[in-house]
Amino acid sequence: MTTRSIRHDLDIQMQPHLGGLRVHVSGANTLANTIAYWTRILREVRDRPRPVLLVDELLGPPLTPDDWHVLVGSMAGSALRNARIAHVNPRGLEALEFCELHAKDAGFDARVFVDATGKEVWCEITAS
Repeated sequence: MTTRSIRHDLDIQMQPHLGGLRVHVSGANTLANTIAYWTRILREVRDRPRPVLLVDELLGPPLTPDDWHVLVGSMAGSALRNARIAHVNPRGLEALEFCELHAKDAGFDARVFVDATGKEVWCEITAS
């Protein structure tokens, strides 16, 4: 079953995928939208932790390091720490590498990628 949430500038699509959750986001790349989709993902994994494959196609300037600190801080201590996360940004890594390092420092099991077309991303995310 696919679930979909749409705000005026954010589209979130979720569906089960190989034992985990595949999430596709599109819209404006803002801190508010990024917090909104991570909050939605958190609601999905809170009661049933599972791997998350996030395909992020938000458009606009990348978030700043300060934005990433706010985001990771807002999710600290949440059930997202129990989920393996593959964050895919087909437009390039932009500042996501910074976010990966900051998230790992905060106890999250997260990786960033630029391509979700092959099996290697999902194999990476579901490997124990």
